[in-house]
Amino acid sequence: MMIKKNELSPHNLALLNNFHYHLKVEKGLSQNSLESYGNDISDFLIYLKKDAEKIVSSDVIDYFVGLQEIGLAASSIARKRSAIRTFYKFLEEEEIEISLEIDDIPAVKYSQNLPDVLSVREMMRFLENIPTDNPLGIRNKAMFELMYASGLRISETINLTIHNIYWQEKIVNVMGKGGKQRLVPIAEKSLRFVENYFKHARVELLKDKESDIMFLNRFGNKMSRMGVWKIIEKIAAECGLKKHISPHTFRHSFATHLLEAGANLRVVQMLLGHSSINTTQIYTNIDKNFIIKEHRLYHPRK
Repeated sequence: MMIKKNELSPHNLALLNNFHYHLKVEKGLSQNSLESYGNDISDFLIYLKKDAEKIVSSDVIDYFVGLQEIGLAASSIARKRSAIRTFYKFLEEEEIEISLEIDDIPAVKYSQNLPDVLSVREMMRFLENIPTDNPLGIRNKAMFELMYASGLRISETINLTIHNIYWQEKIVNVMGKGGKQRLVPIAEKSLRFVENYFKHARVELLKDKESDIMFLNRFGNKMSRMGVWKIIEKIAAECGLKKHISPHTFRHSFATHLLEAGANLRVVQMLLGHSSINTTQIYTNIDKNFIIKEHRLYHPRK
């Protein structure tokens, strides 16, 4: 069972260890199921930073809102909801007095408006089928690797400058919505593709022009949103992906894959630069080194 011992309070850790014993010995769950439960409940308790018995329905709603805001698939949120219900039913059976009304835990609505999230395998299939036999292909490889590695929006990607990447620190300085800046780690494997483009292909695309923009089109100018959309559609068709894929799919997949691997929800929100009245606390008391560690530990491109 994946329990984040260093991040849980001693009290919640004791409850979770008892829950683990219950699932393993009395319910006979498999190791994969134990890890799934441990990851889901640990993240839930760490996010709320309250004793499990003191958590109320509004706290659970705030947690689900946070998951939805970063684009986690409804099916994954539903699984987390199921884990939370199971945990609190266990506490009731143990005659532990809780503040949460289990039946008040809101159901998860399945929305058709969010772009598809690629599985890790589908994302690797997309990235690994990008042709790199010419400068434009090398640029595409670097651009999409970076979008997936760091959860960049399309606007953030096409406006990125050569000064925004700190090569030694393996960090990108992103200018987000409303002029807000955030520092995001770049996955090791992805950074190598970006560096290769910067040192070789970009020089060819730039020709005799001068520009600080990182990703250039065939004329040495900044790329357009529509141009990136068309490239994505072409690559997806060529590698046989049937899902609807947009530039935002990379951002949603970035968040989903980190969370599914066990990353802390607050850290993922920080990485995305999400601003919401429901999640204002995510901008306080989070150590930068902890954010970098979480990213490098859980991102598939580590």
